[in-house]
Amino acid sequence: MSTQPSHKATARQASTSRSKSKINNGDWIKIDLHIHTLDDPKDAVDFSAHQLLERARSLGFRVLAITLHDAVFDRKEVFADAAAMGILLIPAAEMRLYGADVIVLNVTAEEAAELKDFDDLRRLRTQRGNSIFTIAPHPFYVFGGSIGLRLFAEIDCFDAIEVCHFHFGLFNPNRRAKRVASRFTKPLIATSDAHRLHAFGRHYTSIPTPAALTVENVFAALRNGPLRLTSPPCSFSDLVSAIYFVFLAHPFRVRRKIAASMRNSSIGKQA
Repeated sequence: MSTQPSHKATARQASTSRSKSKINNGDWIKIDLHIHTLDDPKDAVDFSAHQLLERARSLGFRVLAITLHDAVFDRKEVFADAAAMGILLIPAAEMRLYGADVIVLNVTAEEAAELKDFDDLRRLRTQRGNSIFTIAPHPFYVFGGSIGLRLFAEIDCFDAIEVCHFHFGLFNPNRRAKRVASRFTKPLIATSDAHRLHAFGRHYTSIPTPAALTVENVFAALRNGPLRLTSPPCSFSDLVSAIYFVFLAHPFRVRRKIAASMRNSSIGKQA
């Protein structure tokens, strides 16, 4: 398993290095801020939020965000169970704004419903200040809702840039993400973007253990560093499995989910 530091501006890198030298391995906590569960309204995921919590506890994670597509995960019993396990679960969503995905952390369902474009996101950031945190997920990947070159025009909408889990050998669009992060002094954050339970736990960010495990302290740690990123390259078996899932299994599951939803809707209308 490989780890790499978050890229920041040169002036901050020296300070980060000095800070890291003072922190022992036991003084870091693992966090993952981009995860999907079967609650997702648009993706066909086969593991529950409670299964995620159990795996997270067994692997020593302390902070999670379930980022459903265009919806905020708000099941209160799951938040209560997470707290009982010593895990901070942050309300979040992966919103698609004009074809580009954006991770918004510590957002309400009402706020998320108002996000239609990047100007809406700017207004929300002005209103909420440092109490929300936004990430550009998988920005330079050619599939899904990657923002691509628009990241330069919308960079003020983001607090951080994601290091995507899917990379191997010469195929690593994260290199470009790192250059952009360095240019605009944005932290890099590794996530799992897990759609399958076994994919959770290998790709994550570590932050120094805060005095209290609160959303405010986690966001402050992400903004100020130091950070540790763990994101090992895919193995050949990972690659084959990912290709099968993305291009075959997942589209079939989504079509089946849509069909089931339409049948249920039709039955409900007849009743």
